[in-house]
Order: sequence, then structure tokens, then C-alpha cells
Amino acid sequence: MLPKQPTENRQAALVAAALALAAERSPAAVTTAELAQVVGITQGAVFRHFDNKEAIWLAVLDHAHRTLLNRLQAAAAAHTAPLPALRAVFMAHVDFVVEHPGVPRLIFQELQQPHDTPLKARVRGLMHDYRLLLMRLLQQAQDTQALHPGTDLQAAAVLFIGSVQGLVMQSLLSGQVGAMRQQAPGVYQLVQQALAATAHHPFQETP
Repeated sequence: MLPKQPTENRQAALVAAALALAAERSPAAVTTAELAQVVGITQGAVFRHFDNKEAIWLAVLDHAHRTLLNRLQAAAAAHTAPLPALRAVFMAHVDFVVEHPGVPRLIFQELQQPHDTPLKARVRGLMHDYRLLLMRLLQQAQDTQALHPGTDLQAAAVLFIGSVQGLVMQSLLSGQVGAMRQQAPGVYQLVQQALAATAHHPFQETP
């Protein structure tokens, strides 16, 4: 058994363990006994840090929300022009999924539930913040005439997110999550060709 640690440390360790196990199998099949074994505590000790297994998955989604949004914001901030920033966001999302395949497994599993759940609410919060970031970049692209005139920005955001989700779904089905990195540039190029103004080079930085 590991020495006693502060609750925050144990919670972080349990979240990391849940992510690691969900990368290998259905999150529904992950047990608190397995989480305890990975972390090095008793099964009873798990419930001193989380009320139940749902609370662990809620913490996983909260961690994913913070980590993913921070990465996407940093990727966007590294570019002065909106189209390269959008491409960087797309690739950063792909990289996140390759590193944490347990997150989309959890999300896809939860979305199959016919009723509303606290986990679904967390997913909606994540998607809301993601769309806000995309809409800001898309609006900048429209303002600088980098998009086709009259582009529906809401539809553009749906296309962007749907393209990432399609890559994720196919990679999970094939069991080759890492292949997303090779497929993502070609998929994004098609997305950008659909959105970018004809005269604008797909990956050109503007002053």
C-alpha cells in the first residue's frame, strides 16, 4: 500500500487510472476494485475520495474539459491568422484523443443513455466552450474575408467538430487510434477547402 496522500492527490491518481483503463476497455466495465489496485489503495479507500463511480467519471470529464480547452486555446494563440489557428486547433484535438482515447469512449458511451445524466451535462459544457472557441476563430476568418462570402458560421462549426468526431469514431472502431495523426491533415484540408475563400491559400499566415 502507498503512504497516505492528500485527497487532491488521490483524486488525481484515480482520475488518471480511470483514463488509462478506459483507453483499454469500455468505461462501464471499469470497476472501483481495479482503480484501487492501479492507484495502490483499498477499494474502500476509493469511496473516501469519491462518493461513487459516477463521481469519478465526472471528475474525469472535468479534467478532460480543462486539459483539452487549454490545449486548444494554446494552439490557437500560437497563430496570428484565423485559418492556421483553426488548423492548429483541429490537430491539437486529434493529438489529445490519441493520448487519451478513454475520453471519447466515455463520451460515446454516455451519449447512448436515453435519459439525461450529470455526465451528459458535463459533455454539453465541454462542447459549449469548444464551440465558443471555434466561433471566435471563424468570426475572425469571416471578418478578414478568409472564408467564402456568406459562410454559415454555425454550420462551419458543426462541420469542423463533426470531422474530428468522424476521425475519432473510425479510429476507435479500427483499434488504431494513432492512425488519426496521419489521416487528420487530409481531412482538415478538405474541411478548409469547403470554407476558405478561393483566393486564400489554405495554410497561409496573414500579417
